[in-house]
Order: sequence, then structure tokens, then C-alpha cells
Amino acid sequence: MGQKINKFLYWTPRILSIIFICFLALFSLDVISPELSFWQIAAGLFVHNIPVFILSLLLAAAWKREWIGAIAFMLGGLLYAGVVLANVFRAGFEWYYLAWIAQISGVAFLIGILFLVGWRKKIK
Repeated sequence: MGQKINKFLYWTPRILSIIFICFLALFSLDVISPELSFWQIAAGLFVHNIPVFILSLLLAAAWKREWIGAIAFMLGGLLYAGVVLANVFRAGFEWYYLAWIAQISGVAFLIGILFLVGWRKKIK
């Protein structure tokens, strides 16, 4: 039973991280437009995927060191929530901002917590 839990705690945050990173990458596809040149689209895709690149590098580091994943994903969730809340103060409140925070930050926090639990179990 303990071995199954350890495998679950090992693989779940890693698999969820990959799915989450792919989900974030989908948002970059909105830059593709017929009136833009190839280089404008390439630049837009690069800029929109900077968080994807950063999270991918952090996931690679967290693969063996779970504490890196715990810190990175929780801080990423906090950073995203802070950016959205700053937009609320600038542009006014809209209900869908809460959904954005729940979808992006909530998943990031969940992944961070799973990395943290896996790391704590490894220490014991």
C-alpha cells in the first residue's frame, strides 16, 4: 500500500504539471492571425509562451527535487493571482476574473502542494 501511495505522489504532480503547461501553451495560439507575417506570429508565440518555458525548466529541475516544484508552482499561482487582482484594481471587477484565478492559480497551487507532500514523504 505504501509503495502505491509513493508512486501516486511521485507521478501525479509531474503529470499534472505537463498537462498544465500544455494548457497554458494553448493560450498562445490566439496570436495567429492571417494579417500577421510569419515573424510577427513567431514573436507573439515566443512572448506568450515565456511562462511555459519557465515552468518547463522548473519542472525539469523539480523532477528530482520536489521542493523546487513546490516553491515554483505555488509562487507562480501567487504571481498570477496578483497580476489578475492588479488588473481588477486598474480596470474594475468582472466575475470571470475569479474563474481565471481559480483555473490557473488553483491548479498551480494544487501541483505545488502535491510536490510539497511528495517531498515531505521522501524526507521521512
